[in-house]
Amino acid sequence: MTISVQQVERRQDYDGTSPFPGAEEHVTAGRAVVALTAAIVILPFLALGVAIFLAWGQGVAFTDLLLAAGFYVVTGLGVTVGFHRLLTHASFTARPWLRVALAIAGSMSFQGNLIGWVATHRRHHAFTDQPGDPHSPYRYGTGLRGQLRGLAHAHTGWLFTDDRTPAERYAPDLLADPAMTRITRAFPALCTLSLALPFLAGWAITSTLYGGLTAFLWAGLIRIALLQHITWSVNSLCHLIGSRPFKTRRHDRSTNLWPLALLSFGESWHNGHHSEPTCARHGLEHGQTDPAAAAIRLFERLGWASDVHWPDPDRIQRRRTTLPSQARAPGAD
Repeated sequence: MTISVQQVERRQDYDGTSPFPGAEEHVTAGRAVVALTAAIVILPFLALGVAIFLAWGQGVAFTDLLLAAGFYVVTGLGVTVGFHRLLTHASFTARPWLRVALAIAGSMSFQGNLIGWVATHRRHHAFTDQPGDPHSPYRYGTGLRGQLRGLAHAHTGWLFTDDRTPAERYAPDLLADPAMTRITRAFPALCTLSLALPFLAGWAITSTLYGGLTAFLWAGLIRIALLQHITWSVNSLCHLIGSRPFKTRRHDRSTNLWPLALLSFGESWHNGHHSEPTCARHGLEHGQTDPAAAAIRLFERLGWASDVHWPDPDRIQRRRTTLPSQARAPGAD
C-alpha cells in the first residue's frame, strides 16, 4: 500500500474518534494467502486439542515443556530483540553474527518474513491509531461495536487483507543488506526448521517417534501459537486497555499492560516504547520486567552489542504525563 497525498490529507483531517476514511474498503488477500494464514492461525489450536488428548491421564512430559520453553525464549527474543529493537528501531548495534542469529531466530516465529515485518511495524509507528496504521483497533471508531470489530481487526483480521506495506519505502536499509535479504527469502525454510527441530529433539531425547510427535506439538505448534497471540495482543490489547504514563504522538493510544510483560519479553510496556521508540528498554519505570532489555544488557557486557540507547532519566521525566502511582487506563476519570 502506497500512502497517497489524499490519504495523508485524510489522516490530517482525522478527529481521533470516527472510523478511518475508507475503513470499509477492505480488499481481501488472495485465496492462497488467506488459506495459508488461516492454517497458521488455526492449526496450532487443533494441535493443542490433540496434545491434550494425548496427555489425558498421564500429563505432559517434562521434556516437552522444557523444549517448548527453550524454543519460546529463542524465537521470542528473535522477534523482540532482533526484529523489533535492533532491526526496526536500531536501539543498539550488534555484531554481524549476532544480527544474523537474531534475524534467523525471529524468522522461526512464523510472524512473517523479516523485511515485511520490519516495514509493517515502521508503518505502524508512522501512522499509529490513525488512517494508514495497518492494525489499529480504532479503525472502525471508538464506539462499542467499532471497538470490538477493531479489536478483531488489530489482533488477526489485518493479516487477511491485501494491504501491502512497501519495503522500498519503509525498509530500504534492509533491502540493501545482503544478509537480511537472504534471511527474508529463506523464511519458508526457517519455518520448516522451526517445526522440524522440536520433533528431532524430542525423538533424539526419548528415542521414540511418539516423543518426537509430542515435542512437535508442544514445542512446535503450540509454542508458535502462544508467541503469535502474545505478539498480536500487543497490537490489539496494548492500544485499548492499560495505563498511559508517558506522552506519545497525537492520536497514539498505546498503553502499558503489565500482565503480558513476562510472556512478551517486555513488549507490553507499549506506551513506554511509543514514547521512546529507539530506546532499548521499554519498561521505563522502576520494577517493570523487561527480559528483552536484560538480554541486550547481557550482549553489551559480553561485547556483542554497542551504542545501546538506554533510557535518559531526565528525558523520561519530561515525557511523563502522570506520577508513577497516578497512571491510569485511557478514559479513566
